Amino acid sequence: MGIKISGYIKNLVNAIIRFRLGLKRPTKAVNTRLLHERRENPQSFIIREVTTEDIPALAELHVKTWSDTYPNIKNPPTYEIREWQWRDQFKISDGSWFCFVVEKQNGELIGFAKGKKYNHSDLPGYSGELNKIYLLREYQRLSLGRQLVGYVARRFISNGINSMVLFGIPQNPSCGFHETLGGERLYGKNGEFHGGYGWLDLQKLAAIYPVE
Repeated sequence: MGIKISGYIKNLVNAIIRFRLGLKRPTKAVNTRLLHERRENPQSFIIREVTTEDIPALAELHVKTWSDTYPNIKNPPTYEIREWQWRDQFKISDGSWFCFVVEKQNGELIGFAKGKKYNHSDLPGYSGELNKIYLLREYQRLSLGRQLVGYVARRFISNGINSMVLFGIPQNPSCGFHETLGGERLYGKNGEFHGGYGWLDLQKLAAIYPVE
């Protein structure tokens, strides 16, 4: 009983933190207005596979979006760390991972999503992992995140992978986004929610297409 109560309290605290952080996020109305002010529209963006030429811009984007998502973390990863991580990732060419980027018409990267194979005994029902998904704050809530997830789901399915997990932290305000897309919360044995989500069937996510 004590363990269950402890898990409930921690989940409640994390929910409050998510709510407060969510209040700081830009609204759809604000970002839509900014989109129009920049003379952009939903058709302005290209979602494509990442290349090695993207590494410098991708590392810079990774630093910015990660820090915006976790503003209370001291000493966040630097550009040098992120660049090294991505260059190291590109050394793996066995098809076990992939990454899509969102590109503006001027070539600037504003978001990305990375997927990889998942094979761990603790969650035997899942074979893919949405390892990372980030968008610049001013481009959130404009359907681009949904489109990225759709691209990831379709790539997994084309590779014979029909399920996926995502791991994060329970305070992340994006938890609501994952749940809107049908993600099921993954709980620990003590009943605590640690920020993980699972999709056992990717077909619905694969049906998400770019805005026409």
